[in-house]
Amino acid sequence: MFHPLPAWCWSQFSFSMMVGPNGNESSATYFILIGLPGLEEAQFWLAFPLCSLYLIAVLGNLMIIYVVRTEHSLHEPMYIFLCMLSGIDILISTSSMPKMLAIFWFNSTTIQFDACLLQMFAIHSLSGMESTVLLAMAFDRYVAICHPLRHATVLTLPRVTKIGVAAVVRGAALMAPLPVFIKQLPFCHSNILSHSYCLHQDVMKLACADIRVNVIYGLIVIISAIGLDSLLISFSYLLILKTVLGLTREAQAKAFGTCVSHVCAVFIFYVPFIGLSMVHRFSKRRDSLLPVIMANIYLLVPPVLNPIVYGVKTKEIRQRILRLFHVSTHTSDP
Repeated sequence: MFHPLPAWCWSQFSFSMMVGPNGNESSATYFILIGLPGLEEAQFWLAFPLCSLYLIAVLGNLMIIYVVRTEHSLHEPMYIFLCMLSGIDILISTSSMPKMLAIFWFNSTTIQFDACLLQMFAIHSLSGMESTVLLAMAFDRYVAICHPLRHATVLTLPRVTKIGVAAVVRGAALMAPLPVFIKQLPFCHSNILSHSYCLHQDVMKLACADIRVNVIYGLIVIISAIGLDSLLISFSYLLILKTVLGLTREAQAKAFGTCVSHVCAVFIFYVPFIGLSMVHRFSKRRDSLLPVIMANIYLLVPPVLNPIVYGVKTKEIRQRILRLFHVSTHTSDP
């Protein structure tokens, strides 16, 4: 009995037709995203909870932005940075989830070469922007707790705006060379990616040429952006801890209370990122499910959890969200 070949087999055959007889011509015009390797039969049903999480992420972050924008009492550096974080979370989840859902529901596995590079640039640059905003939020907490009398003069609205612009420029500038480097590589073996979206680490491994430039630049970006940011955030909290330990118990509880949400956001962002980097660095099998799951967690979990954490742990935002839904707020807050 004749059995039709899977879509990825036809794509592999088509790709082999695009290269020269010696297999050394660069003719990649599209890539294939395979979704969840080994779970192809379950992908259709898994898409429903993923879609629900995506909607929660978008609506939750939009609600944070709306509440901060409409409440003049929340027009402070901490909440403005939170709006930046929410905007980035919406963009970073939207850059990957619609295509992922199309793969799971409609088997739309093909992505054009230029579209793949654009998605790769968007994901990596937005990640860099989020790391910068988290660093700015740590600096805000440091000034507010360690130098409270100078907080209003150090973090003025124009300065906060400049920090936001700097985050965008920094993220885009650091990641702009990645698509250029990928453009220079020949692809003559396979065009099947091991993830549900385009990542630099994944795309460059398909090249049949020396990728040392890509690897070295990727390490430079990780160290100079994510590594430096996480180091400075840790240092700022060491200074905050040193200051807080010299306060009264009541003041300590208040100071720690203003930092809990940000600390959670830092862990929610950096732990999946570090985990994904380690898996990519040490995983040898391209068909392994673990890197794919880690990549999906990295892009979906922070946008989902950040508005929940800030909505639950930040009294001012929680009260205004409850008021938005006409829920009484005459309860004692911890």
